[in-house]
Amino acid sequence: MAKISLTLIQTFYQVARHGSFSGAARDLNLSYQSAANHVRRLEQILNGKLIESEQGAKRISLTPRGRALYSLLHPELDIMLERLTKLIESQRSSLRVGMPQAIFFYLFPKVLARFRECFPDMEFAVYERDTVLAELVKNGSLDVCISERYFGDPVVPQRLLGSYRLSLVYPRSWGEPPEQKDIQAWATDRPFITYEPGQTLRNLAVDFLGRDGAIVQPVISTSGSSSVKRCVEEGLGFSIIPSWCVLPEDETIRSTRLSSLPEVRVYFGSAGFLQKHPTVQQLFADCQKELVGPVLDPPRAQDAPLGPT
Repeated sequence: MAKISLTLIQTFYQVARHGSFSGAARDLNLSYQSAANHVRRLEQILNGKLIESEQGAKRISLTPRGRALYSLLHPELDIMLERLTKLIESQRSSLRVGMPQAIFFYLFPKVLARFRECFPDMEFAVYERDTVLAELVKNGSLDVCISERYFGDPVVPQRLLGSYRLSLVYPRSWGEPPEQKDIQAWATDRPFITYEPGQTLRNLAVDFLGRDGAIVQPVISTSGSSSVKRCVEEGLGFSIIPSWCVLPEDETIRSTRLSSLPEVRVYFGSAGFLQKHPTVQQLFADCQKELVGPVLDPPRAQDAPLGPT
């Protein structure tokens, strides 16, 4: 088979997206005839019809093989082209990773130190986010995401790193911790501090505290665990945060691990075409070495890895 050029693939992709040769030609700054010739050349290379178009018709239709090829390319081709554009613009290798603030603040420096031993000249750009991580990977703004959400999106395959427990934290002056079965009643009328709306840990905490029909109304919400914990340290209320956020030197707060709440899973995801890239493979390996065991419980037999490994 003759070698397929990116130009031919890109032209077919735009023709299929617009449903016409003229729309693709405008997007790619080509003539109508050049766009049509590119598609015909691709059909010759693949030895099969991709597009049906009647003489004089403005719209085209895809053959079954054309639909299959378009489904294979969409939206990966857009992501690859976006990354290529940014790479050329920056002219410097970089790895852009998104993760919740708490994971970066409390856990990631050791991972980063190990990673930089292998790639000392690479810029490591971190985006502290909880929501929209999948969208940021899909639109080319991120290469990798570490998330407490499972997206279920084949364009952003994820692998399970491990899981962790949540803890109830409150000012030390409040006394001894409540029994697990009494936490919902204990929390009633006490000021509740949590994360911004939409964040995974806020949703888990609100569902837990409202199990018996209680109305849960936060008095303070903020962007990440370090900010939430700081408010608790100042005596402003209680919260539910990752157990690994509570340190031995935290003398102004008390904590109790919530065995009645399910473990929170942590997933490593990337754009599908980057899964075998050496930098992404190295980062995944470093996350396993530094996080799984010391911080995260390793996946159990029933927690099968998700996505290709």
